[in-house]
Amino acid sequence: MIFSNDGLEINYLTPSEVKAWQAYSEIPEPTQRNAPIIQRLEETGLWIPSQIAGRRWPMGCVSLEITQRCNLDCTLCYLSEHSEAVRDIPLAEIFRRIDLIEAHYGKNTDIQVSGGDPTLRNRDELIQIVKRITEQGMRAALFTNGILATRELLEDLCQVGLVDVAFHVDMTQQRKGFHSEIALNGIREKYIDRVRGLPIAVYFNTTVYEGNFHEIPGLVQFFRKHTDVVRLISFQLQANTGRGVLKDRAVQINPETTIEKIQAGANKALRFDGVTVGHPSCNRYAIAFSINGNLYDVYDDPAFIATVLEATKDTVLSRTDRLHAVKTAGMALLNTPQLWGGAARWFLRILWAAKFDLWAARGKIWKLSFYIHNFMDACHLEHDRVKTCVFMVATQDGPLSMCLHNAKRDDYILRPLPIEDANGEALWQPLGERGAVSETDEIQRIDQKTYPIKHLKGRLREQMKQERNENRLSGLQQALKADKDIVLED
Repeated sequence: MIFSNDGLEINYLTPSEVKAWQAYSEIPEPTQRNAPIIQRLEETGLWIPSQIAGRRWPMGCVSLEITQRCNLDCTLCYLSEHSEAVRDIPLAEIFRRIDLIEAHYGKNTDIQVSGGDPTLRNRDELIQIVKRITEQGMRAALFTNGILATRELLEDLCQVGLVDVAFHVDMTQQRKGFHSEIALNGIREKYIDRVRGLPIAVYFNTTVYEGNFHEIPGLVQFFRKHTDVVRLISFQLQANTGRGVLKDRAVQINPETTIEKIQAGANKALRFDGVTVGHPSCNRYAIAFSINGNLYDVYDDPAFIATVLEATKDTVLSRTDRLHAVKTAGMALLNTPQLWGGAARWFLRILWAAKFDLWAARGKIWKLSFYIHNFMDACHLEHDRVKTCVFMVATQDGPLSMCLHNAKRDDYILRPLPIEDANGEALWQPLGERGAVSETDEIQRIDQKTYPIKHLKGRLREQMKQERNENRLSGLQQALKADKDIVLED
């Protein structure tokens, strides 16, 4: 379906194309893991010198949803209206999906242990999941709202190899008593203190919508004060998908205007085009050195950065050991003489610009990355963006684009799964009581309005609350009318 907007043709997927698009089931040879994404990028004209996909890694990250349940009710949420009623996937199936991710993308793949909120999963099972990811040579990141992510839990997860923790905090979560992003900084500071000293990289995610768009500069200023702990801040632009009560994004919110807000808070012009991550309409990325609270752009010379990217494409940097990462980068530079001249000019330029801050900070340099995710509406999925997606979800059939998965989530989370139980092979039923099995692999469709109110969130919950209030009001009006009729008869 071709749509023309200001002279630009956009190829949106039709409903039938969305339904027909399947997960990637073909597993490449270990030496050819980069080939599939490179081919898709070549076909869309995005295999360019600044492209990191297919060079550094075959896939940016894979979301491993270990539960559909969540302890918040966000006004913007990608989950399904069925999600709260869906049972947690059996641990054996989670392990199978972890192994499948490794088969597709190999070692050092970043896996987001997510949900719902993953901390609602059985604690021992959550630890086993992170351990399994580590044993497969991949990197586990916990994506959570932080409510149940205690220091003790994070310590236990670090023991089995957790690499990152990403806290999602913003106004769409409707946390009681908080009426602005600035007020929510109290929660962010609490989480920062909670993880301080742990050997993990710390990220913060923020959903951007009309209600907090103007607060982005203040958020950036807040994180500039905490770069000794926080490594990355991600701004995820509103998309009309899932069960959230908010729908269409305000027209003034897009990647370019978000960059302007970030730069206002950074008090610095940052290059978001130094590195291309998949499709530039989906992802924008910048890195800055943080010195004495001030930021200095790492990607200020895109041509040089592209040369570095190609020359060091096989170099893997630690995110939990800063000294080790610096040593690894230094050795990669020493082993690449063609970079010496450009590296010297780049380093001296930043050193000269930051000379006073370096003196004030006694030589301490931190890193702060900025990521913009421009997610797509479920009804406006662009063909080329889905094709070149570098953010996958691990389904029972294989990896699938996150935005595409969100558009047909029920097709995956409600489908019975083959398992082995005490009676042999069976079909695990996502809906129903513990231990429920199915006689058919067909998706069970249930009218969501029959769920208990505790299983309702987002748009359906608001609708049911409105209907319940209208019924109560109607009942009250009828009762008052009956009382009036009784008085008149007396």
